[in-house]
Amino acid sequence: MPTASTAWWATHSTSSPQPGMAAVASIWSATIGAAASSWIIAARHPERLRSLSMLSRPHPASFLRALALPDGEQKRRSGHHTAFLEPDAVPKLLANNCEWLRSRHRRQGVPEAATDAHMSVLGNEAALEAALAWYRSSRPRQELGPTKVPTLYIWGDADDTVGRVAAEGTGEFIDAPYHFEVLPGVGHYAADQVPDKVNALLLGHLRRHAD
Repeated sequence: MPTASTAWWATHSTSSPQPGMAAVASIWSATIGAAASSWIIAARHPERLRSLSMLSRPHPASFLRALALPDGEQKRRSGHHTAFLEPDAVPKLLANNCEWLRSRHRRQGVPEAATDAHMSVLGNEAALEAALAWYRSSRPRQELGPTKVPTLYIWGDADDTVGRVAAEGTGEFIDAPYHFEVLPGVGHYAADQVPDKVNALLLGHLRRHAD
């Protein structure tokens, strides 16, 4: 669960000559991450971070609030998350040369070459099962206080997974310098779709909060 992995991260990312590190997270790694939840670390262990940069995934509190709205918009956008929890998710996603994933990437403006690169890593049963294990083992349901480190949040307004309400509401849960960058016409995979723009934003944020 995120709490356990966050505790491990906080314990093992021991002090160094630097005052902290910069965390950059994208999509679900922003919420559950390979080592821990970036949002949780920023809220509960701000002394460990110089800055936080997030792509696509909003603050968990804003996301959960949007999920609970009676209009059901965010719930519809997030329907595939539930599908990923099903025991037959892996064979369905791998079917027809990963056509479900490929078609979704195409709709979101991801270049074919970038999709091919992702599928070269994830397009097999073992790798995809491991990736989906994050969905199955850790779902963001605990309450989380405000993020307390300088935060950059990048969101594309053509994102089919994260709606405007969840994205724009993120600023209400940041208790630190905050910049919300909206990328017009960009989908859920901004780093694949407009890598130069994303890199420029990230580098600017990292430089501003380097000390």
